[in-house]
Amino acid sequence: MKYKRVLLKLSGEALMGEKQFGIDSIRLEQYSTEIKKVIDLGVELAIVIGGGNIFRGVQAEQSGIDRVQGDYMGMLATVINAMALQSALEKNDIYTRLMSGIKIDQVCEQFIRRRAIRHLEKGRTIIFGAGTGNPYFTTDTAASLRAVEIVADVVLKGTRVDGVYTSDPEKDPDAKKFSDITFQDVYEKGLNVMDMTAFTLCQENNLPIVVFDMNKPGNLFDVIQGKEIGTLVH
Repeated sequence: MKYKRVLLKLSGEALMGEKQFGIDSIRLEQYSTEIKKVIDLGVELAIVIGGGNIFRGVQAEQSGIDRVQGDYMGMLATVINAMALQSALEKNDIYTRLMSGIKIDQVCEQFIRRRAIRHLEKGRTIIFGAGTGNPYFTTDTAASLRAVEIVADVVLKGTRVDGVYTSDPEKDPDAKKFSDITFQDVYEKGLNVMDMTAFTLCQENNLPIVVFDMNKPGNLFDVIQGKEIGTLVH
């Protein structure tokens, strides 16, 4: 096993599955099964999930909602996703804790760094909801920040594409995939891995990022075992 303590970043859009909006129960079950395999290996796992399948703070501005207000609405969307994921994981007999960047005592604990680390040491899977708890920061940044705080070995960014390409592979058939790339090269080539704040946090703390296709069964397990899947940014 290559990575012992892992921060897994999932996008909210990924939970839509084949739907146009909301949460697809089939996709939720699939993710839960994939996560169960790595928990059984003894991996200490924390998860950050986006909220784009329900609400995006950035889009709120276009509809006349104040940006800060929109960002808080987006944070609440991530909590809804986190609760759905928690329910799916617990059906699979995985002990979980939901920790939030904003206070919602009825449904989740408030994020406290030492408590989070203790949960991981006791074999509980943590889901971090509500981003960083601050507007203007993405869930990518929340993932990088929480990963640094819990001293994770790696950030695994589970997406629809199987790595980092020279351009968008969904639009450009000639896009070439990198199996391995440095932080510096990503900057110089202007590649889109995470937003700049999130990316810089990882670089400054020597925290590697693996971008991989979360929707292919077995990929999460293989990445944690150290197989060359997706793109390693280091």
